Amino acid sequence: MSDQFDPLRENVRGRVIVAQDADYEEARAVYNGSIDKHPAAIVRVGQVADVMATVNFAHEAGLDVAIRSGGHSAPGFGTCDGGIVIDFAARNGVRVDPETQTARSEPGATWADFNHATHAFGLATTGGIIGSTGVTGLTLGGGIGYLARQYGLSCDNLLSADVVTADGRFLIANAEKNADLFWALRGGGGNFGVVTSLEFQLHPVKMIYGGVVIFSAEHAVAVGEFYRDLIASAPEELGVFLGFHQGPPVPFLPEEWHGKPVCVIVGAWTGDPAEGPARWQPILDAAPVLGSFVGTLPYPALNTLFDPMLPKGLQAYWKADFLAELSDDALNVAADFGSRVPSLESANHYYPINGAVQRVGADETAFAYRNVSFAPVIAGMWPDPADNPANIAWVKEYWTALHKYSEAGGYINFMDADDQIRVADNYQSNYSRLAQVKATYDPDNFFHINQNITPALR
Repeated sequence: MSDQFDPLRENVRGRVIVAQDADYEEARAVYNGSIDKHPAAIVRVGQVADVMATVNFAHEAGLDVAIRSGGHSAPGFGTCDGGIVIDFAARNGVRVDPETQTARSEPGATWADFNHATHAFGLATTGGIIGSTGVTGLTLGGGIGYLARQYGLSCDNLLSADVVTADGRFLIANAEKNADLFWALRGGGGNFGVVTSLEFQLHPVKMIYGGVVIFSAEHAVAVGEFYRDLIASAPEELGVFLGFHQGPPVPFLPEEWHGKPVCVIVGAWTGDPAEGPARWQPILDAAPVLGSFVGTLPYPALNTLFDPMLPKGLQAYWKADFLAELSDDALNVAADFGSRVPSLESANHYYPINGAVQRVGADETAFAYRNVSFAPVIAGMWPDPADNPANIAWVKEYWTALHKYSEAGGYINFMDADDQIRVADNYQSNYSRLAQVKATYDPDNFFHINQNITPALR
C-alpha cells in the first residue's frame, strides 16, 4: 500500500513503520507506559544517510521529529503525535580501542550495552544507574552515575560526537571542530541535532567492591547524616548514593520487610580491592542493617542491579533539583516522604556530584551546576494507571517540600514534560550562550521535542 512516506522509503535503507504495519503498536511504545502517542511514522534507521534523508523529508513535509536513542526518556521525548520518530533501536554497537582507552558508541546503545563492551577490556566511563538507560540521552543531559565523583560526568568524558543538524548536514563536533556545538552538546540535551555517534574517554574499572545496604526508614535521618558526612570526605573512589524505597523482594532482605519503607546506600568502591571491606564497614555500622548485598562484583553487575524491577511499560512521573548541601531541613523532608514511597518501583535518590564533577568550570560545558553537591531525583514509577493520581501527587508534594532548600534549577535528565518552565534556571548563566548556539544550528527550533532551548533572536 502506498502512502505519503514512499518517497522517504526510496531514500533510506532502514525500515519505515506506519500505523498499517503489524508491529506499529510495539514500535511506537516507549519506556514510560503513561505516554500514548501515535507518530505518523517510525523510521528504524540503519545508517547516518538514513538520518539525513529523514530530517530532510520531515523538513519538506512540515512534520515534527522526535529522536529515540535508548527510549528511556521519562517525559516520552522519544515519540510524538503525527510526526516522525527517528528510532536507533538497530544501532546499539560499541567499539572499544584499548590502546587509546576510548570507545565509540552508536546512538541506540544502552549503558548495559556499553559496559558489556568495555568491561572485556577492564575499562569503563561514567554511565547511568540503570542499565537500560540510553548512552546518548544520558550524556547529552550531563550524565550522573556511580563513577562521577572519580571521573566526572558522562559529558565530561565525551571526546567527540557526530551530529546531523536541522538542515540535514553531517558535522563532527569536538574540541577542534565545531567547538561551540561540542560545548552545547555536553549538557544541553537534544536541542542541536541528531547525534549519530559518540566517542568517550575510558578509565581502568573492572571489578568493584560494592552493592546495597538496606536500613529501616525509621533510621533515615541518622543514616542521612552519616551519609552526608561520609561523602564530604571520602576518597573519590567511593561512589555511593542515599535512597528511599519500598523494601525489594530480594533474598538478602527478610520477607517481612518486602514492600515496607526503607532507606538504602548503594554504590561502589573502585579503588584498591583490598580496601573494599574497610571502606564499606562504616556504612554497615551506620544503623541497624535489615539486609545487605556487598562484595566484589563486575562493574556491569552493579549498573544493572535495579533493572529487573524496572521493566519497560511502567507508568512514570519524575521531578529533580540540585542541592548545595544535604541540610538538616532537606533530610527531614526526605525522611518524611521517604517513609511514604507509594510503590515498589518508585525511588528517591540523592546522587553525589562533588569530587571530579566540581573540578570542571561552570562555563566549560553546558552543564552549569558545578558548585552543588547533590542531585536528587524523585522518580515515581508504578504498574497500574489507576494509581496515577496518588503517585503523581506524592512526587509533586515531595518536590514542593524539598525545593525550598534547593537551587533554582535541576538536572534535565530527571525532569518531566511539565518542567519546561524551568529550562533557563537549569542552565544558569549558560542559557544565553546555549540560545546562541541553538540559533546557529537550529534557528527554526526544528528539534523542539526536548527540554527546549529557544533560539536566540538574530
